[in-house]
Amino acid sequence: MFLVLSMILFLLPPYSGAENGDEFCPPTSCSPDGPEIRYPFRLKTQPLFCGDEGFELSCLKNKTLLRLPSSGDYYVQEIGYDFGSITIVDVQETACTIHSLLAPNLRNSRFHVSSLNQECTIFNCTNRIQNTSSFYRVVGPISCLNYDRNFVYVMRSFVYSDEILPLNCRKYKTVESFIDWFLADATGGTSTNPAMEIGWKPHKECHKCEGSGHYCWFNTTSNSVMCCKHDNPKFCFNYDRHHSPVKKIVLYIAVSIGGSTLLALVILIVYKSWKSENEKEAQLKVDKFLEDYKTLNPARYSYSDLKKITGKFKQRLGQGGYGSVFRGKFSNGIPVAVKMLEHSKENGEEFINEVATIGRIHHFNIVRLLGFCSEGTRRALIYEFMPNGSLEKFLFSRENESAQRPLSWEKLQNIAIGIARGVEYLHQGCNQRILHFDIKPHNILLDHNFRPKISDFGLAKLCSKEQSVITMTAARGTAGYIAPELFSRNFGDVSYKSDVFSYGMMLLEMVGCRKNIDLTIENQSQIYFPEWIFNKLSQGKELHLEFVEDEDEEIAKKLAIVGLWCIQWNPIERPSMPKVLQMLEGDLQSLEMPPKPFVSSNVEIGAN
Repeated sequence: MFLVLSMILFLLPPYSGAENGDEFCPPTSCSPDGPEIRYPFRLKTQPLFCGDEGFELSCLKNKTLLRLPSSGDYYVQEIGYDFGSITIVDVQETACTIHSLLAPNLRNSRFHVSSLNQECTIFNCTNRIQNTSSFYRVVGPISCLNYDRNFVYVMRSFVYSDEILPLNCRKYKTVESFIDWFLADATGGTSTNPAMEIGWKPHKECHKCEGSGHYCWFNTTSNSVMCCKHDNPKFCFNYDRHHSPVKKIVLYIAVSIGGSTLLALVILIVYKSWKSENEKEAQLKVDKFLEDYKTLNPARYSYSDLKKITGKFKQRLGQGGYGSVFRGKFSNGIPVAVKMLEHSKENGEEFINEVATIGRIHHFNIVRLLGFCSEGTRRALIYEFMPNGSLEKFLFSRENESAQRPLSWEKLQNIAIGIARGVEYLHQGCNQRILHFDIKPHNILLDHNFRPKISDFGLAKLCSKEQSVITMTAARGTAGYIAPELFSRNFGDVSYKSDVFSYGMMLLEMVGCRKNIDLTIENQSQIYFPEWIFNKLSQGKELHLEFVEDEDEEIAKKLAIVGLWCIQWNPIERPSMPKVLQMLEGDLQSLEMPPKPFVSSNVEIGAN
């Protein structure tokens, strides 16, 4: 019976053409010179069926943009569909930031590091290397990372050796970078942009299809991947069924002989894979945590309870690297937001962090955890519902472009003060100090009166109030808001001041109603907003920001000065959150201008 059914299935004729009502996604691109965009990728403006989840692209000024959940935006230079590779570059291009030397964080994405990348060793020296040509493949010093008597150089890891370096140099970081980076000047200037090649695992059918000169397409009618001809895009077929019937019969006779053995082997492999060591450890960790914290205030719900609360997960509010958020309602009519932690690889730590932190604290400016679910590998968190969503959409959404600013300056100042009170409570108001490590507009939620509440404690870390220095094994947070000491201890020790840096970067974005690195401006060397605003204030000039009336200028200046204090490169020079609150609630005249918080890159933007 097994043999007969297999032969019937494989002798079916190929699929030819699209059925009536079937939907078709032709290849597209952002520009004539840009990479071709087709399955599994799709533009965000195209229907969902045109590509797989996690492969969404967008167009920005004729350039192709990819957003990695844990790293931010990258320009796409090339896409290789046959082997599943994509070459990306930092959108900041010539902008001089610490992140340009670091490989993207591919956690929570569908991509992996390509084998074509090269390991690089970053090291610093207390004096300049007088002749880098005497060292094989040494690039530097990297000007944007130099400060005082610290000069940063890079070399390929396979030639790296402590013995070949001068005594005044030492290694402090190993990263992966695409080989093209080594075509850069040895001057370490900002004229080059390192490229990274990352990969994905193509469908087996797509690998065969692309290799034969065709392209893949997802058929919504048959719910399967099809292979389409370039010269006739309406002629598509299932590649596995488009072979010689004789070969198929021979193949399936061999397969049927050992069918039961193979079936048992497949079941065993799937079972072992499902019960991987990582999942076991995560489950044990969560179970032990819940056993130790039986007296937690948030109520525990079953997965069937969640389906009732969310109406079978009908209304999705948002989605990120952690999973999805759905709108729900308790039986008494109280609206809630249900955050499903869908990626089990990281769920154990994130789930425990969230429940262990906000599950035991209550503050007006901290989002309230109302309940949780832990049932097997299914985990979820239930929060109070915040009708105005995140602060991010009021700062950066193009839909809010109008004759007036989306939020008034008085309301924006109140939001800044509310967030500062929330962070102060985390640092000072609990039995243990809570370091958030991911303060950004996306994690600030607004209630019906636009009062802010801090959310998303998945990266949080608990420590004693007496503990001034925190030990970290890796940087955590979101690119653009991460304090420099989280990348290298040469910039200082990790402490609660790291949250102050993130808060300062967010405060400057609130002032400009724009990203500190603005991707909409073509000349990327002229868009570093913090330096531009420092130059204006230090020269005693008016800001002349968009939407700023004369009566609002004082609030804008105050928020900008406080933000600049918070992003000082040296953590010691940053104020504590009580001091930040004092500055925000005081008069502008009582504020002093901070020192310049970064190395100059001669930025000039905006109005003069």
